Amino acid sequence: MEQTLTLLVLDLVGCFVFALSGGLMAVRKELDIFGVIVLACVTGLGGGFLRDMAIGATPVAALSDWRYLAVPMAAGLLTFYFHPALGRVEPLVNVFDALGLGLFVIAGAVKGLDFGLSPLAAAVMGLATGVGGGAIRDVLAGRVPIILRRSVFYAIPAFAGAAVAAFGLYAGVPATLAMSVAFVTCSGWRLLAMWRHWEAPLPRGSASV
Repeated sequence: MEQTLTLLVLDLVGCFVFALSGGLMAVRKELDIFGVIVLACVTGLGGGFLRDMAIGATPVAALSDWRYLAVPMAAGLLTFYFHPALGRVEPLVNVFDALGLGLFVIAGAVKGLDFGLSPLAAAVMGLATGVGGGAIRDVLAGRVPIILRRSVFYAIPAFAGAAVAAFGLYAGVPATLAMSVAFVTCSGWRLLAMWRHWEAPLPRGSASV
């Protein structure tokens, strides 16, 4: 029961944070209120939707629990009406996005283990949960998905955090400790990469574009 509640909280908080970023992008693309809400919902729910479909957790959480729809819709409306203020604090939104990434990869890894996946497969589900919504958002907005942009060090911290959670929990490490280390690994690495402007490595000898 406690782990189920933890998973729900991780999912909903991560969903809200990601939905804010989707809503802000929709505003910049000059979409109407419906478009803003749709892009917010896609960003907040896309990763979890892909995860649940992949592991056979149907009906998916986004459709079986009203809270999963209410949270990103609220974030979309918040962004639509208060986007000037949110735009001014976008660096803070990016920080929250990094924190939300840490929450989502843990939630995905935990749910993967709950459905009997191996630690490696559960880590992949954590990665999909963390980056899936942003990738769908970028495609709909006509941008190269964030996980494919060299200038954004995103997917590697996400997978590292998911792996720490999955392998730690599988090995019997206390849940609080495993999740805390996973969160620091993912979000801390992502925040450090933002601060230091790190980029993902290229193959040796390849030309920089």
